[in-house]
Amino acid sequence: MADFEDENFDADEQSGVEAAEEDALYLAEEVDTDDEGDEDAEIASASSTLDEEHAVSEEERARSMMVDMPNPHGSIIEGANGGEGTTVRAAFLGKEMQTSFLEYSMSVIVSRALPDVRDGLKPVHRRILYAMNESGYTPSKPHMKSARTVGDVIGKYHPHGDSAVYDTMVRLAQPFSLRLPLIDGHGNFGSIDGDSAAAMRYTEARLDKPAMELLRDLDKETVDFQPNYDESLQEPTVLPARFPNLLVNGSNGIAVGMATNIPPHNLGETIDATCLMIDNPECTTEELMAVMPGPDFPTGGLIMGKKGILDAYETGHGNMTIRAKCEIEEKKNGRSSIVVKEIPYQVNRKRLLEKLGELVRDKKLPEISNIHDAADRKGIDIIIDLKSNAIPQVVLNKLYKHTQLQVGFGANMLALVNGTPRVLSLKEILHYYIEHQKDVVTRRTRYELAKAEEREHILEGYIIALDNIDEVIQIIRSSQTDKEAAARLTERFGLSEKQTNAILEMRLRRLTGLEREKIEEELAELREKIAYYKRILSDESLLKQVIKDELLEIKKKYGNPRRTRITGEAKDIEVEDLIAEENMVVTMTKAGYIKRLPVSTYRQQKRGGKGMQGVNLKDADFVEHLFVASTHSYMLFFSTKGKVYRLKVYEIPEASRHARGTAIVNLLPLEKGESISAVIATKDFPAEEFLMFATAQGNVKKTSMDQYDRTRRDGLIAINLKDDDELISVKRVAKGEKVIMVSSAGKAILWDESEARAMGRGTMGVRGMNVPADAHVLGMEIARPGTDLFVITEKGYGKRTKIEEYPEHHRGGQGVYTITMTHKKGLLAVMKIVGADDEIMIVSEEGVIVRTPVKGISELGRSTQGVKVMNVADKDKVCAVAISSTGKKKAKKEGPADENQLDLLDEESTDGSLAIDDIDGDEGDVEAAEE
Repeated sequence: MADFEDENFDADEQSGVEAAEEDALYLAEEVDTDDEGDEDAEIASASSTLDEEHAVSEEERARSMMVDMPNPHGSIIEGANGGEGTTVRAAFLGKEMQTSFLEYSMSVIVSRALPDVRDGLKPVHRRILYAMNESGYTPSKPHMKSARTVGDVIGKYHPHGDSAVYDTMVRLAQPFSLRLPLIDGHGNFGSIDGDSAAAMRYTEARLDKPAMELLRDLDKETVDFQPNYDESLQEPTVLPARFPNLLVNGSNGIAVGMATNIPPHNLGETIDATCLMIDNPECTTEELMAVMPGPDFPTGGLIMGKKGILDAYETGHGNMTIRAKCEIEEKKNGRSSIVVKEIPYQVNRKRLLEKLGELVRDKKLPEISNIHDAADRKGIDIIIDLKSNAIPQVVLNKLYKHTQLQVGFGANMLALVNGTPRVLSLKEILHYYIEHQKDVVTRRTRYELAKAEEREHILEGYIIALDNIDEVIQIIRSSQTDKEAAARLTERFGLSEKQTNAILEMRLRRLTGLEREKIEEELAELREKIAYYKRILSDESLLKQVIKDELLEIKKKYGNPRRTRITGEAKDIEVEDLIAEENMVVTMTKAGYIKRLPVSTYRQQKRGGKGMQGVNLKDADFVEHLFVASTHSYMLFFSTKGKVYRLKVYEIPEASRHARGTAIVNLLPLEKGESISAVIATKDFPAEEFLMFATAQGNVKKTSMDQYDRTRRDGLIAINLKDDDELISVKRVAKGEKVIMVSSAGKAILWDESEARAMGRGTMGVRGMNVPADAHVLGMEIARPGTDLFVITEKGYGKRTKIEEYPEHHRGGQGVYTITMTHKKGLLAVMKIVGADDEIMIVSEEGVIVRTPVKGISELGRSTQGVKVMNVADKDKVCAVAISSTGKKKAKKEGPADENQLDLLDEESTDGSLAIDDIDGDEGDVEAAEE
């Protein structure tokens, strides 16, 4: 009670106190006793009668709540009579509400919603079982109409609604609701599909055999009785409960301010745990779980992990995850089916089927082709047929995520202990049950001892009478009345009144020799029993052994195998678990359109194949980034403003081969003027691998990849930039690789990656290349042996030069000329590292595109002017270059490779199609182009 008050009614926070602080609000009932109002006079008369009956208590209560409390008008109310002819009953509103609500709350808690820890029953359950037992509706008798039982319960013990009593009775009979049903129902008592039971006038019921174990020894003064609601009958306050019903059948109920939810358990395991606790009261929860590993639900299913069970057993609170038992079956046609054999406890099977149908209809589960209801007398199977390309485990994860094939069960082990609600651990529940059994067996033994001693006393009188039978007969025959005979027998043989009466009522046939032997045998047996009963009452270890023996006998009678299996811990089902892992081609265009489609979309071709149309693009747009990555890989998008955004490949919308894709601004929260300058694909973030950043003003930064293994909706700072600077390039770099940077002033600098030390994510970096104020860095690439540096000016003059011709410098210098700059050729526009087998696609600001093989461009020295690669109009400028492979596969390069990226063998198209031929294993990206 104290706990309840503390939890729900803090007096300092009551509305009544607040009202008193404002102007001491009073609740008053006024009764006018003026002679003119007949009705008022009658009310006043009735009121005065009640007041006389409760005058002392009312006055004391009123005075205790009204001492020195000013009324709203400033006067002090000193007593119950506020004026002549008027009766005022004053009460403090807040206190009155608190008291009334507490009384109501405790009534609900104690008399309705919570089970008793000793027998695991709520009052309505107990009254139903007791009423059926008193009426003789036992397992050995025929079934009786349910309406008759409900009438008995309502009329004798439980004055509440008939539907509430019948619904409770129905649940006691349902094998899918109780682990050990207590009522044997005959007729329609509902189903696991959620069908309600037939009306009580149609169904019949009687007590089931296990219920008799709860009622056993009720007639041997084992428990206390109390008057029923009208004091015309007696009812038990608790049942003897010869097995731990609170754990076996569990309980759930909602009271006021509290609720209970105790899971059901296996009878045999619960009895084993009880016996273990009897033998060793100091045993640990882990030792109890060795014999009772967890709940055992009547509908079976799987409990995922033991942590929730352990929490519930140790603290009384625990959350468990319950899954349906599903089997994956392979069919002859190569397709698979998921067969649901068992569903979680308290899940409505019909609603589950409806939910499955909705998900299929709404195309949230497109992998499912059909759903069959295969329920019959043997089981409740649900067969889910899958399409040919579906992955069963992925579909199963989706089903767990979106349906009640996986549910949570929040255990709250709340029960009444001596009329007080308490949250109990497993050990406490077993302790209180064992104490109850000690009390029951002790009281039963005392009762049986008293009966045995009483019978012994009678038999001893019989023996005396038989030893002196002639004299006894003579005294009886010579006596005029029964009283005289009794008095003479008592005086002659020293018999008690009970013995004398028994002798006088003894039949003549008991005088035979055979009957005498029977009496002597019965007396000997009784004396043995009496000695045994006394030993039980004096020896606690023997008392415990009796309890254990009777429990094990019940286990032998009604025990059955466990239905619910306990498996490994269930991981939270992420979205990724619902996505099949497969390799996807991801393309992103210069204009910011991105899409993904399966690798299988691009059929494999032999060398010299024509290829296929990859994407339809707007004029002047081209594919700038192309990756092959797993659906579970990450895509890191680096923006010109130095931010990094992260998406999983499966989060990129899938589109057809001809579609342009989705604008990147619809996927990432890019600011105005912010665009994507680099994309990296990776599945993991190893600390020993690095990303190299370069900005337009020549700053570089090397940061470990593990710094980017996090995400935020608005993006993370990848590199700190000055106001007038922007990020232009990000590359994965391995130890010992060379970095080359080219400026718009026509200079290039080559330096070792070790020149830049590793830094944190939110840093600005160091100087990588010194550029004049009127110039900027065009790009940064990883320069590998055997490759060429290709550069092109705004006016279309370009050339390629072997990497080996560039001397290695320390970072921070201006570099050496890579092309001789003239006014006619314009500023340097683009730089790329190319291979001999690559093709380049050159795009101008006005959308003119030229595609040419790298071999067709002269290989010249560093300081030469270059050749005309593209004719550019006077007002036009070269703005971008993209690279695609012509079909000859490049050799595998050293460096960090992404294991999720594959080589595709499609030949580049000669008719302007997307070429997907070679995937750069080191950086996870290939630049392709669309003409």
